[in-house]
Amino acid sequence: MRLLGVLGLLVLAGLAAGAAPAGATNECKGLQVCVRVAGPWVVVPPSHGTPRTAVQYQLSCPKGFVVGGLDAELSDRAIDIDFSALVGSPVNPGVTTGRAALFRAVYTAAAPRGPTFRPHVGCIPSAGGGSGPVPYRVLAAYPPGQPTVRRVRTVRVQQGDRRVVTVCAPGERLLSGWHAVGFYAAAPPSADLISRVSTAQHVRGNRVDVRARVAALLGARAVIQVGAVCGGGS
Repeated sequence: MRLLGVLGLLVLAGLAAGAAPAGATNECKGLQVCVRVAGPWVVVPPSHGTPRTAVQYQLSCPKGFVVGGLDAELSDRAIDIDFSALVGSPVNPGVTTGRAALFRAVYTAAAPRGPTFRPHVGCIPSAGGGSGPVPYRVLAAYPPGQPTVRRVRTVRVQQGDRRVVTVCAPGERLLSGWHAVGFYAAAPPSADLISRVSTAQHVRGNRVDVRARVAALLGARAVIQVGAVCGGGS
């Protein structure tokens, strides 16, 4: 009975998503049972060099759910955005995606004015991945696996100096790291608000260390996410 009640609530959530007004995001489009999760407005680096500097931000579903759909809102049409997918067949939730989605954005124009994006994921109950015929493989080769693990920490910041650190687990190796600044708000943050949070990233051993200096945020809610890509998976 409890399971039926939970499923009933999820169906109602899906119906509510389907009845969203015109102009709403589409992360739940075509999904009968779907829970919407929205991230903050993530600041995209206004770089001009080659290659352009990208920003990454991970958005997670509730426990017991996987990403079934994605969408994003952009403050500028010149933002190019994609997400990291897993290799597998068929291309499906639970195979191509997991519980979290890692978005990646780059600004492509010449004169940015505080470009930002807000990621969205539509989450569906996890029910296992797809299956299919086992392909022929040479004995000396291996199928794609998941040799990396993402260690992510997201914290709210307020006025003052703040240090945020993400560390690989014992036995893992740090391969790369990222950090992002985000603002939770109904509309994209202004260039003035974005300028009130400055960050510097350092890599030391198996940790990604970000130092932030935050000016008065005028009531805004700001977060910093620090991520580490660690070797040592399977």
